Amino acid sequence: MPTLRQQLLELVDKLSPTLEKAFIDAIDDIKSEIVLREVVELLERRDIEGAIRALHIDAAAFRPLSEALRQAYDAGGLLTSQNMPRLADAFGNRVVFRWDVSNQGAEANIRNLSSTMITNISDQTVAAARQTIVEAYSQGAGPNKIALDLVGRKSAITGKREGGVLGLNGPQAELIERTRINLLSGDPALMRKYLALKTRDKRLDKAVQRAIAAGKPLDKETLDKVLMRLRDKNLRLRGETIARTETVTAVMSSKHEAFLQALSKSGRDATLVTRKWRSAGDSHVRHTHQVLNAQEVRGMDLPFQSPSGALLRFPGDASLGAGAAEVIGCRCDVEYNFDFAEAYARSRGR
Repeated sequence: MPTLRQQLLELVDKLSPTLEKAFIDAIDDIKSEIVLREVVELLERRDIEGAIRALHIDAAAFRPLSEALRQAYDAGGLLTSQNMPRLADAFGNRVVFRWDVSNQGAEANIRNLSSTMITNISDQTVAAARQTIVEAYSQGAGPNKIALDLVGRKSAITGKREGGVLGLNGPQAELIERTRINLLSGDPALMRKYLALKTRDKRLDKAVQRAIAAGKPLDKETLDKVLMRLRDKNLRLRGETIARTETVTAVMSSKHEAFLQALSKSGRDATLVTRKWRSAGDSHVRHTHQVLNAQEVRGMDLPFQSPSGALLRFPGDASLGAGAAEVIGCRCDVEYNFDFAEAYARSRGR
């Protein structure tokens, strides 16, 4: 029988693709609603904020992600409840506990998780768009090129826009721009940096290698293809990262909530609960979580403190200010120990 941790990790693997698809679909929807002419006209007037508004990057576009997040939260809580130790109240009577996703605490958690996720995605997408426009102006790019770099060019096969910056975050947009500058430099050392990018399209490597060998800038046609593929692959990478991180957070948050509900149902004091951090136990665990491994706290509210100073009640918890470096791609777990399980009641002769 798989452990609860193993079952929850399998659940994350199963549900992450749903959230990833919701993200990609949301970006496709945003692109499909953009009127390119409006964006170009605003860029001609150097109205950056107006051009960004014309992209219609608003929270409502990402609402499908909220539903995927809610499903992950509910599934995590249900799975935890099904693996809950049998509980007893203070008198030794067996307590029947069932997961309740409509519980006030659970509903508040879902709202907060969804709101934070959508706000972060929207803000980062807007920031990347603004960064791209400002940088393009500084390079002397025209309004039409800037607009197409933002929203992408329509595929003759699918009819969808491909290769746009929309959907990327700031660091990804910066990577695209830095790659463009390097490939236009004619400097072999700078151009060679492209060949180390994991998100590049390797089918274009030979064309880049020929330009490097000749010590010449990459030609415009190939450069456009390189950057378009780089944007698309980074968009998929961002979708995967968001989906994995947010699904883990939802599942671990619902696990915590399930134990809170069980605690309330049994009428027991939270001081009888201990929580122990468990890392994935391999070489890929970040250093701060290696240090956290096996650390124990008492009660349900006291957070674990990372060596970085970040506070987390459970893996993926950003509600107390933990940054991306502590939550993205986390595979850790928290072990909850109830000193008032039925076994304890039996040991008292009940």
